[in-house]
Amino acid sequence: MDLSDIPDGWPGNIWLEGKTVVHLQPNQERPTHMPRGPAKKTGGGFLNPAMAPSRTRSVLLLQDALENNWLAPEDKPIRAFDAMCSTGVRIRRWRNEIPHLLQSRLRITGNDLNDFALSWAVNSHNTNLPQYTENIEMNLDRYGSMAQRIPVEGIYFQKMDAKLAMADASYQWIDIDPFGSPVAFIDSAIQSLARTGVLEVTATDTAALTGSSSSSQKRRYAARGIVDDYAHDDAVRVLLGLIAKTAAMHDRVIKPIMALFDGHHVRVSVLVKSSKEEASNFQDSIGWRLRCEDIPYKFVRYPNQDQVDSASGPLWIGPLMDKEIAGRMTIEKAMETCLPNDQEIELVKSKGLEWSDTDTEYAAREMARSVKHIAQAADLLSREHLLLSLDAMPRLAGTKGTPKMEYILNDLVELGYCAARYPDMDPMFATDAPFEKVLQVVRKYHN
Repeated sequence: MDLSDIPDGWPGNIWLEGKTVVHLQPNQERPTHMPRGPAKKTGGGFLNPAMAPSRTRSVLLLQDALENNWLAPEDKPIRAFDAMCSTGVRIRRWRNEIPHLLQSRLRITGNDLNDFALSWAVNSHNTNLPQYTENIEMNLDRYGSMAQRIPVEGIYFQKMDAKLAMADASYQWIDIDPFGSPVAFIDSAIQSLARTGVLEVTATDTAALTGSSSSSQKRRYAARGIVDDYAHDDAVRVLLGLIAKTAAMHDRVIKPIMALFDGHHVRVSVLVKSSKEEASNFQDSIGWRLRCEDIPYKFVRYPNQDQVDSASGPLWIGPLMDKEIAGRMTIEKAMETCLPNDQEIELVKSKGLEWSDTDTEYAAREMARSVKHIAQAADLLSREHLLLSLDAMPRLAGTKGTPKMEYILNDLVELGYCAARYPDMDPMFATDAPFEKVLQVVRKYHN
């Protein structure tokens, strides 16, 4: 297997995602900044630019694990695995954008089953090497024997079925980002993780997760949904519930680090630990969201027969984020880590990148959007909270309109409560204030 062969269409069109040079295939149009929704799959080498914020957050989380040693002691390496790496943008961003001093602890493997995509990934990496790859130890001692791993300047590349690849070795960090549902890969990933590890999962089958496609939701996730203001939050919780159940089957327990609905996909990052005792109690975090008359909803373990039609689930009813880790996912951190400076942009322009001042401005906006509202909401989403839709407030409060969200949040904070914008494209906010107190604030502006 010679992945260094020049693939058809090389070098394609040059683009910049974060600080990393991306070679797009010749038939792929120049991406628009901050694109939305799924892109048309074009075979091997498929790249969806709308997933760039997800990849940025992956860089920041892996960097945070290395900086703060919450996954492994500071003298131990982290073996990170992208099960379906395609053209290798995520793994190259891991290697290129995480600070130099942390890179020696990273052992990165990118896997895919498509020869063309892997060849494109290898050539992309070889053509745009970080300056410090010569200091990266390449040690195969801790890996399995089935896969033929090709070391290329700080990254292992391999061609293998994703599930078999995860059965072949143990990792502390696994990323699953398939085209469509991740259900088929979660069990293999859980088993492949070390005793303590991080699992990142992307799901683009949002129709199934939200309940828009009830048959798919029932078949894949054994759940039922209600398509209303809480459909996005339900989708995140349905996926977390499936991961928690799968982990428990293998005597493991999950703790969400960061979980959110982003445009056209769900992205969850969870810490997975081995613990028979805690795994036996995983059902404590599984329940249903019941729509109510006096309050918008409440979580219950099981709805009774009269409540089933007003409930969605089963789903995860525990925290969605880790207060400390997600609290460090700030716009300033994203800019510092992933946004290229003028010198770096000029270097890539010398290689053929077409880039203007407007592109620089848009790239900064996209970087900010990647983590917008996460740090501010991390505390509330790490504990019990009430989630509300701004658009639903006139109906709930009996008013003809609703004030700006910032007015509501500021007033609640002044009253001694916590309140923050929920990280979703729809205008939602979370608070620990009683529902009646929120209604009083809203009515104050439309009395």
